[in-house]
Amino acid sequence: MPVTNNKSSAKVAKLVELLRGKRSLLIVMQDNPDPDSIASAAALRRIANTLSEVQCSIAYGGVIGRSENRAVAGYLGLNFRSIDEIDLDKFDAVALVDTQPRAGNNSLPEERVPDIVLDHHPLRPDTRGVRFSDVRKRYGAVSTMLVEYLGELGITPDPPLATALLYAIRSDTHDLGTEAVQADIDAAEALYPLVNTRMLSAIQRGRVPRGYYSTLATALDNARVYGSSIVADLGDVDNPDMMGETADLFLRHEGVEWVVCFGAHKGKLLLSLRTTQSRKRAGDVMKRIVSRIGTGGGHATAAGGQVPLMKATRAEREQRHKTIRDRLLREAGESNGRGRKLLGTA
Repeated sequence: MPVTNNKSSAKVAKLVELLRGKRSLLIVMQDNPDPDSIASAAALRRIANTLSEVQCSIAYGGVIGRSENRAVAGYLGLNFRSIDEIDLDKFDAVALVDTQPRAGNNSLPEERVPDIVLDHHPLRPDTRGVRFSDVRKRYGAVSTMLVEYLGELGITPDPPLATALLYAIRSDTHDLGTEAVQADIDAAEALYPLVNTRMLSAIQRGRVPRGYYSTLATALDNARVYGSSIVADLGDVDNPDMMGETADLFLRHEGVEWVVCFGAHKGKLLLSLRTTQSRKRAGDVMKRIVSRIGTGGGHATAAGGQVPLMKATRAEREQRHKTIRDRLLREAGESNGRGRKLLGTA
């Protein structure tokens, strides 16, 4: 699987040096990890195990909620752990994958500086002080970077890992669409002969619980259309992935260019933003939407954010709702009226 480039060659040499002599590595994924986080963490674990027989644990905050994400995690057969259950002092090194220090979307304590950061979001200031970092914001997926690492090291991923990596690349690039660069395409082509196509199909058709439909019904009932934008409050959610899944669904509405969906989960409003237009990057827009009230970021067409709910009152929720709606509509160039319900005539 010879997928390499000069940057990966240099980075792999530094990673090998950093891991030399280490006995244990904690790999921390982003909160509510998606397929790219999961597959990247599994690939880094494979590299660490192969290079230096480093014992690895993979941790995350939040939940693995979306059916496809649970299917990827289950297929890999890894024992993921909640970061709340882990004693960080027992590890020689800590890695962040698909996230960065103080990004607001991971549960690594802010005072703990990671040793390794692998990400494809814009570089954050705190990452500059990390011993080893590889941040490529042009890449559609972190998994693409890990495929290059595996190629540099002469490691051929087994079918479960290859399948997870391919699904992750396809998922994060919308099936190698506008978010993909040539490196993503090359990695996908190299992986395809190694995957279990039956399992790949099963991941894409993952089962969903009854609560999925209840949350979707709430989103449909609350969604309002403002010209070419949709704003939807999902209420209290048990599965944070529902914001992104619902936003993806609403973006299919004819004539819609911007969608923001948000819901309350464990003392925060979690936001997902989607767009079809190319004038503004979704990640930049999300940063402006949550400016001074939370954290967020993302890519050209998709982004996420978090806004703390300090008082947990209905009044606070309504105020945050209004702020998010008004800021999105300003970015989208829409008038700030009452809008109309997605369903019905009100």
